[in-house]
Amino acid sequence: MKKRIACLLMALALTLAGTIAFAHGAKEAPGAMTAAPIKLIFTSVSVPDDAHTKAMYTFKEELEKITNGQIKVEVYAAGQLYTQEAEQDAVKRGDVDLVYAGPNWVAQYVPKWSMFAMPYVFKSYDHMSKYFNSEAAKPLYDEVAKLTGMRPLGAYYLGTREVNLRDIGREVKTPQDMKGIKMRMPNSPTWLYMGTCLGANPTPLSFTEVYMGLKTGTVDGQDNPLPTDKNAKFYEVTKYIVMTDHYINPIMPAINEKKWQSLGPDLQAKVLQASEKARETCDSLNLKQEAELLDFFKAEGMVILKPDKGPWIKFAQDKFLNDKTITKDWDMALFEKLQALAK
Repeated sequence: MKKRIACLLMALALTLAGTIAFAHGAKEAPGAMTAAPIKLIFTSVSVPDDAHTKAMYTFKEELEKITNGQIKVEVYAAGQLYTQEAEQDAVKRGDVDLVYAGPNWVAQYVPKWSMFAMPYVFKSYDHMSKYFNSEAAKPLYDEVAKLTGMRPLGAYYLGTREVNLRDIGREVKTPQDMKGIKMRMPNSPTWLYMGTCLGANPTPLSFTEVYMGLKTGTVDGQDNPLPTDKNAKFYEVTKYIVMTDHYINPIMPAINEKKWQSLGPDLQAKVLQASEKARETCDSLNLKQEAELLDFFKAEGMVILKPDKGPWIKFAQDKFLNDKTITKDWDMALFEKLQALAK
């Protein structure tokens, strides 16, 4: 009996020792193994085959990998959550964490950004990308974050925008030929003004409504890069692509500033690392497609027009640069520096 009692007392002592040790360890690292992952919601109106949609998934996979699951990313594309117009305010409010923005959208809140939305302001992909993904652009992003509550993380390449028209009964070769054409543009002041600078009658329409708008004749045309024209199947309801090359289009992942600040330096660095990986996906896919797609559109029966771009550049830039209601907010020293980078 004494031996049995001694065994029971020893077992009890070992159990108590283990419990104390576990409790001591828990005090040293509270929640180390049970902390819930940080969730980032990333939303876009882009269609599934768009390069910047695929880049969202690259971002998700890379960020979850390099944070060992500390951050989880939820992706919503094709306008599942918001229209293109509404998602800008959603990220500012913090209803979502990440959206795609760009100069034309940012200019609604920071007027000087309209200088980055002028047709032909960028001379090439390299000109745009090297500027917006450089140290020189970081003070601009800090300013946007301070004034709007959303922070651009850099710039991906959406593509070079071209004019895309229904069968309007005539070919378009100059801005004057665009007179009377109802051109769909995103609903922001600088986007709409870009339509004016192409010689058209700009008509606001959300991206998810463009296909049907072209099909029914609500609009006569739209402008987008060639990959978007293909992925959104605009070639099914249009006849002409006019190779105006009027805008080297940056598209910027932008994060809610409060969420950004809550991450801390280590996780911020990893978000930027994942964003750079996503940029490589987006840019390489769009550059490759742009080099190949004209043959696809010709095979679909579309007419490809390659006008002299000189008259388009002069018409567009004369309108922009002579409109004091727009240029009054510009940082002209920065604008001139940006132009000089292309030389």
